[in-house]
Amino acid sequence: MHSGEDAADRLGAKGWLIVATLCGATFMTGLDFSVVTVALPEIGRSLGFASTGSLQWVATACLLPTAGLLPLFSRVCDLVGRRRLFTMGVALFSGFSLIAGLAAGPAMLIAARVGQGASAAMIAPTAIALMTTAFPEGPQRTKALGINGAVLSLGFVLGTLGGGVITSGLSWRWTMLILVIIGALVLLGATILLPRTADTRAAARLDIPGAVLASMGLFALVYGISTGPEADWGSVSTLGSLALAVVALGAFLQVELRHAAPLIPLGLLNKPTVKWSGLIGLITFGMCGGTTVLLSLYMQDVLGYSALATGAGFLAEGITALIGGMLAARLMGALGKVGSMATGLAVQGVGTGAMFLLPQDGGLALLLLTSGAMGFGHVLTVVSFITTMTSGLRDDEQGIAGGLSQLPQFLGAIGTAGMAAIVTARAEALSATTSPTLATLSGLHVATLTAGATCLVGVLLAVLFLRRPTAQTS
Repeated sequence: MHSGEDAADRLGAKGWLIVATLCGATFMTGLDFSVVTVALPEIGRSLGFASTGSLQWVATACLLPTAGLLPLFSRVCDLVGRRRLFTMGVALFSGFSLIAGLAAGPAMLIAARVGQGASAAMIAPTAIALMTTAFPEGPQRTKALGINGAVLSLGFVLGTLGGGVITSGLSWRWTMLILVIIGALVLLGATILLPRTADTRAAARLDIPGAVLASMGLFALVYGISTGPEADWGSVSTLGSLALAVVALGAFLQVELRHAAPLIPLGLLNKPTVKWSGLIGLITFGMCGGTTVLLSLYMQDVLGYSALATGAGFLAEGITALIGGMLAARLMGALGKVGSMATGLAVQGVGTGAMFLLPQDGGLALLLLTSGAMGFGHVLTVVSFITTMTSGLRDDEQGIAGGLSQLPQFLGAIGTAGMAAIVTARAEALSATTSPTLATLSGLHVATLTAGATCLVGVLLAVLFLRRPTAQTS
C-alpha cells in the first residue's frame, strides 16, 4: 500500500519532462530580469545611451508590460487555451530576445525589451496554470511547484553571476542570445509534451473595460514605484503615476462588481486562501527582492567587491533556494501548507534580520549564512503560498489564480523602493557625523532589520488568517 502511494506520488519520466519544459520557461523569464542588470554599463557604452537614467529603461521597459498585462493574459489563457497562449508567448519571447541581441541602437533594444515583457506576461500565468492542471492536487503538484520556485530563484542568481561572466568573456549581446537558445528548447518541449486538452476554451467573453483598467492601474503603480527613487518621490510624474494607479484600480473593482464575466471574479479574489496567500507572497517577494538589491549595494559599496565577485556572493542564496524548492513537497507534507508557509517566512525573517550584524570589513561567512537562510525560507514560502492559492479551485479558475500567484513578484518592487528609501534617509541623517561608507552601512542595517520584522509580521498573518481555510481545502 505504501509503495503504491509512493509510486503515485512520483512524477514519472513524462512528468519530469513536462516540469522541465514549464520550468525552462520560468527560468528563462527569471534569467531575463537579472542577467541584463550586470550588463547595463557595457550596453550603455556599446549602444550610446545618453544617460544612466535612460539606460535604466533597458530593465524597466521589460518589467512594466509584464506587470500591466498579467491579469489580462491570466484571463485570455482560459479563453484561447493555455497551451496555445504558452507556446505563443515562448515563441514571441524568443523572437524579441533575438531582436534585443542584434539591436543597433537604444530605441531598438528598448522596443525589444517591451516585447519581451509582454511575452513574459503570457508565459507566467500559463506556466503555473498548465502545471496545476497537468498534476493533481497533492504531492505531485507540490513537487512540481517546488521545482518551479527553486528554478525561478536559480534563474535570478545565475543571471546575476552569468551576466558578469558573459559580458566579461563574450559580449553583452549574448545575455539576450542565450535566451533564444533556451526559448527554442522550451518551444520544442511544449510542442511535443503538452497535451492538446490544455487548449480547452472557456465559453465566456473578455472583460475589456476591466482589462484596460487593470493594465493601466498596475502599469502606473509599477512605473511610479520603479522610477520614484530616481525622479524623486515628490515629483509630479511619480505622484501622478501613483494617483492614476489608485483611481484606475479603484475603478477596476467597481467594474468587476457589475460585469457579467469579470476579468478577475471578486468572489475568487476574496477567498481567504487567495487574498491572504497573495499578501504573504507580496511580503516574501518584496522583502527578499529588496534585501537582494541591498546586499549587492553592501558587497560593492561597502566591501568593495567587483561585479563578478558580487554575483558569486549570491551563490549561497541560490544553492539554498534550490534545496528549499526540492524539499518543499516533503516539508509541506509534514507541516501542512500554512505550517510550511509560516516556517519559510520565519526563516527568511530571521536570516534577513540577522544581516543587521554584517560588518564593514570581512564577514563573508555571516553574509553567506544569512543570505542562505533568506534564500531557503523565501523559496519555501513561495511554493507554499502558490500551492495554497491554487488549491481547491475549479479548472476554469486556474488561469486567473496562476496569474494572481505571479503578480507579487512584480509588485515586490514596493519592498525594494521602501528599503532603498530607508537606506537613503538613514545615510543622509548620519552624513554629517560619519563617513559615507559607515552611513550607508547603518542604513543597510536598519533596512534589513525592518525587512526581517516585516517577514515575522507575515508569519503572524499566515497563522491567524490562513490556518482554518487552508485546513479545509487541504
